[in-house]
Amino acid sequence: MGKPTRSQRRLVIWVSLIVYAVLISWLFRERYSVVRVEEAPPNPVVVSQPEPQRTPVAPTVPASALLEVPFMVQAPFGVWDALHQETCEEASLMMVHAFRTERSLGTLQTIDDELKALVAWQTARGYEYDVTLAELSRIARDYYSMNTGRIITNPTVTDIQSEIAAGRPVIVPAAGRLLENPNFTRGGPPYHMLVVRGYDANGFITNDPGTRRGEKFRYSYKNLMDSIRDWTGSKATILSGAKAVLVFD
Repeated sequence: MGKPTRSQRRLVIWVSLIVYAVLISWLFRERYSVVRVEEAPPNPVVVSQPEPQRTPVAPTVPASALLEVPFMVQAPFGVWDALHQETCEEASLMMVHAFRTERSLGTLQTIDDELKALVAWQTARGYEYDVTLAELSRIARDYYSMNTGRIITNPTVTDIQSEIAAGRPVIVPAAGRLLENPNFTRGGPPYHMLVVRGYDANGFITNDPGTRRGEKFRYSYKNLMDSIRDWTGSKATILSGAKAVLVFD
């Protein structure tokens, strides 16, 4: 075989360079690919975020409400003897019962007769003239078959408004001498009870049986709320009475 020509030698050199270039390119691509895989960031970790806490929405009530609760005075004939001075609880219960049964309270004589009958019934069963909300709820159950009494402890203005707006008058026990009622004599009764039948922007609208001017009598929100006290068993300690009211579902 003869000696390769100059053209053949050049061809060999060019082929070798091309093969070398292809080989270098392949090696570089493989190395670059490996580096990218090794240096690629890890998959992002998705951290679940807790849902934002929602501020509780206070219950809303209408701007005003007024129930058609019939009114009566605890001394129907204006005779404030020992018995009638102590019948604010019975009068409050009778007003709520008449509202719930949608009946009239009747004549003054009918009202007075029912008051006396209710007091006699209570006395025969060991109740005192002054009774607590729990006792009044039991009396309502046993005497009038009002079985749905519910005592709300530490009520707020909105609590009472909500009951009125739902059609339920509210029986309120009170330290009577804290109530701002100019119709009371001698500073008012140490312990008292009345019915809240409505409210508006100016305060509560009540049926206060302690005065003949008690129909739709208004107490400011602050004054009535400050006066709420359940019976403690003694007029001397009434200011330590629990904050509570009574409603019937």
